[in-house]
Amino acid sequence: MNTTAHLAIFEAERRRLTGLAYRMTGSLADAEDILQRAWIRFADQAPGRLESPSSWLGAVVTRLCLDDLKSARRRRETYVGAWLPEPLVEDWQPDADRSVIQGEEVSIALVLALDTLGPEMRAAFILRDAFDFTFEEIGEVVGRSPATCRQLVSRARRRLAGAEPPESLPETGSARSGEVMPILSAFWRASRDGDLQGLLDLFSEDIEFHSDGGGMVPAALNVLKGPWRTARFLTGLARKFPHEVVEMPRLRRINGAPGWVMRDGNGVLQTTAFEIRNGRIAAIWVMRNPEKLRHVEDT
Repeated sequence: MNTTAHLAIFEAERRRLTGLAYRMTGSLADAEDILQRAWIRFADQAPGRLESPSSWLGAVVTRLCLDDLKSARRRRETYVGAWLPEPLVEDWQPDADRSVIQGEEVSIALVLALDTLGPEMRAAFILRDAFDFTFEEIGEVVGRSPATCRQLVSRARRRLAGAEPPESLPETGSARSGEVMPILSAFWRASRDGDLQGLLDLFSEDIEFHSDGGGMVPAALNVLKGPWRTARFLTGLARKFPHEVVEMPRLRRINGAPGWVMRDGNGVLQTTAFEIRNGRIAAIWVMRNPEKLRHVEDT
């Protein structure tokens, strides 16, 4: 075994494989664990005998994810409150060389949509659309025929329609930085002042508010849908927990979406991400579960 050769191949694939595992599990911690197990298996192989080490690694990581999803489903049955994926936090102007995941943004909306798919359908869709596996290769991974895999991918695409993120956040549509800042600044003021009408003016008619505390810290137990429910919840928080006047946190990318990292009045760390469509806030995702924020720094 040539450890140097193995390591060079594996490190060249790390970000791609991390992206695959994260899309499958919604967890960076689980993705890192899966990659460690994949490395152990890869280290026992002779790379020169593998037709495509890249495809081999992708198949192994997917199979490990499928195994983990079985126990994850059982854990999810007892999960307290709404579930969100672990946030991917970057500077607003991200450094591609430091990015954890290679390729297109992985929006929270997309990961939530993927989570509604069965494990095999999810694997087939990700391997086909994000990693360009053939249907024959997908069939070998999930244990289905190529024709069945083609059907799985087709059904997944229909169910996920509209969940993909914008192609380029800083330059596209209403997500340009110059348009994002006034909206988020207005939200910051209105949510801290308990300004009900101010919030309603910012929200789209189909806004959703997701808050994940994992039963460990206070959070909304259910997804709030609609501007009135969301605005009432936020103004209620402002009345119950008055905020000191502080500046809005610096703009960050959270799974490609604009947002920020901060601590509340009780010192609880949280990330807040926003989906902005046509100049209005269409979704708010708040992660407060400390177990999912171990990798996040609030500086």
